[in-house]
Amino acid sequence: MTLRPCIFSFFSGCGFLDLGFETSGFNIVYVNELFPPFITAYRYSRDILNRPLPEYGYHQDEAADVTKLLDGQQAQRLWELVQDCRKSHNIVGFIGGPPCPDFSIAGKNKGHLGDNGKLSASYVELICRNLPDFFLFENVKGLWRTKKHRLFFESLKKKLNQADYILTERLINSIEYGVPQDRQRIIIVGFHNSLIKEMGIKIASDNSLAENVFPLKNYILYPQEKVFAYPWRKCEPFQEDSVIPCPENIPQELTVEYWFRKNNVSQHPNARHYFQPRAGIKKFASVDEGDDSKKSFKRLHRWRYSPTACYGNNEVHLHPYKVRRISVAEALAIQSLPANFILPENMSLTNMFKTIGNGVPYLASKALAQSILNFLAAAV
Repeated sequence: MTLRPCIFSFFSGCGFLDLGFETSGFNIVYVNELFPPFITAYRYSRDILNRPLPEYGYHQDEAADVTKLLDGQQAQRLWELVQDCRKSHNIVGFIGGPPCPDFSIAGKNKGHLGDNGKLSASYVELICRNLPDFFLFENVKGLWRTKKHRLFFESLKKKLNQADYILTERLINSIEYGVPQDRQRIIIVGFHNSLIKEMGIKIASDNSLAENVFPLKNYILYPQEKVFAYPWRKCEPFQEDSVIPCPENIPQELTVEYWFRKNNVSQHPNARHYFQPRAGIKKFASVDEGDDSKKSFKRLHRWRYSPTACYGNNEVHLHPYKVRRISVAEALAIQSLPANFILPENMSLTNMFKTIGNGVPYLASKALAQSILNFLAAAV
């Protein structure tokens, strides 16, 4: 029997995380996204990719308000859908990355008291009330690493333990999975104890899964200690439309230029979608290729990986050898999306870049999905 667990997706954005799970063998049955432009883009991209509609539909506006899913009619409806999914003996999983600016050092840093910060607690509450067989929680490293937020992070884990979940966590970097980007995120994966017992797995005294039991590291292609030890090109004077051959002693597949070529970004439908500055062209030309030392106006180096693809908070990434910002097509490539992943032309540039920056890089999501699927296969 082919294992195809069902996924209820929350804070779905335009579907990068979902696509990684779906192409790994999961069945996306429920999609939840509050912001209308993002859910529109999700539906559009899935249509282009010829992906099936989620069995329980797309949920937006009030139906996608996670806080309302905790009480009243919406909460009852979600519970019924989860139970309906179980009737066919499906394994059910929740996945989601609650909006994270309140835990980001570069963002608002209001923590669990901020409007976005509260959503992390709501998502955990949603898990504890509906009791899926497993879940994935993704957030910025600030939630895990910053002393100010660590207590809140630990309180979320305690709540999940009390709901009988066995947890494993890891600070991942997307570059480890072949994404041309230095992007760290904290990941918690939890499996309900009833499933763990069914699998006959012994758990640690702290209610966690040992690394050899749930080997999240198995899908790492490029260990960080090796990646960052390569002699990456630093900075060189910017020259429009210049040609620089790729050095032989670096992994070319982790570079911006490799992905621009792989996705044929100049011919991509989103190739012309980039911000046109009203002024400041001279400033664009004055930044060296590879100079990402400033908070804003970072110029990518063609033969190096990108800094975190975070396109808010005045974060501007300049094209390595063009006098402009990077395009939507180029940003999608940096997030390791397939070349045929497209955002709708009538979407605003601000929303295009926002949903790209918020998304989990495709290859990272795929690696996480494959590690969970292999683990679950032992339960069948």
